Amino acid sequence: MRLIGPTGDQLGIKPVPEALRMARGLDLDLVEVAANANPPVCRIMDYGKFKYEEGQKAKEARRKSSNVSVKEVKYRPKIGKGDFDTKTRNVIRFIDEGHKVKVTLQFRGREMAHPELGMKILDDVIEAVGPAAKVDTRARMEGRSMTMMLSPDKQAQEQMRKAAAAAEKEAADQEAADEEAAGREADQTADDSQ
Repeated sequence: MRLIGPTGDQLGIKPVPEALRMARGLDLDLVEVAANANPPVCRIMDYGKFKYEEGQKAKEARRKSSNVSVKEVKYRPKIGKGDFDTKTRNVIRFIDEGHKVKVTLQFRGREMAHPELGMKILDDVIEAVGPAAKVDTRARMEGRSMTMMLSPDKQAQEQMRKAAAAAEKEAADQEAADEEAAGREADQTADDSQ
C-alpha cells in the first residue's frame, strides 16, 4: 500500500505489517483513505481527532445553510383595513426572515363573481411589501381561491439595509453637529453676559 505520514508527506509503498508497526510506534491509527487506488492509499493519523473535525465541519455547513420554508398568509375579499395591515406586516416579517410567502385569497359564495376585488387586494399586498420581495408566480385562480407566491429579493433587501444605515449615521452626525452648535451658542451667551 502507498503510505502517507501524519504530516502529509509521502512515505512510499510499504507492506501492511510495516505500516501498522510505524503507526503504532507513533501512537496513531492507520486509516485507508483511497481503497480503489492502485495500490491502496493509507494515512497515519489520529482517527478520533479526524472524525471530530469532520463532524465540526459538517455542523458548520449545516449552520450556514439557510432553511427556507413556505409560509402562507390568507386574505378575504372583504377584509378590513386593520386585518389587512396585520396580515401584511406578517408577510413583510416572513420575507425579511428569508421565507417564501404564499398569499392566498379565499372566495365564498357570490364573492366568486368579483375576482377583480381579489386582484386589487393582492396588488395592495405587493405595493405594501415593496422592493423587498419579488413575485414568483402572479395571481391565478385555483378553484375558490386566488394564490400568489412571493420570495425575498436579497439584493434589494441589502440595498435597503445599507440605505437605512447611511440615514441613521447621517442623523447621528446631524445631531452631534446640532449639539456642538448649541454648545457654542451657550458659550457665546455666557461670554456676552460677562
